[in-house]
Amino acid sequence: MDLTKTADRLRRDIIEMVYRSKAGHVGGDLSVIDILTVLYFKEMNVSPQNWDSPDRDRFLLSKGHCVDALYAVLGEKG
Repeated sequence: MDLTKTADRLRRDIIEMVYRSKAGHVGGDLSVIDILTVLYFKEMNVSPQNWDSPDRDRFLLSKGHCVDALYAVLGEKG
C-alpha cells in the first residue's frame, strides 16, 4: 500500500466531508492525517476482522477537532 497516495485520498475525503457538512476544522484534520495514515495502515494491529480481539491495538483521539480525519481513516480501513 502506498501511504502517500492513501493520505492524499484521505485529504480529499476530509475536505469533501467538511464542505458537505458545512462544519469542521480542516486545519486540524489535515495536520494529523499523515500520522493517522501511518498508524492505521502500517503500525497498528487493527482491522474489521479483529475488532473484538483483546490483542488488537486501540487508539484514543483526544484532539476532538480532528475527528473528521479519524472518520476518514476508519472509513478507508473498513
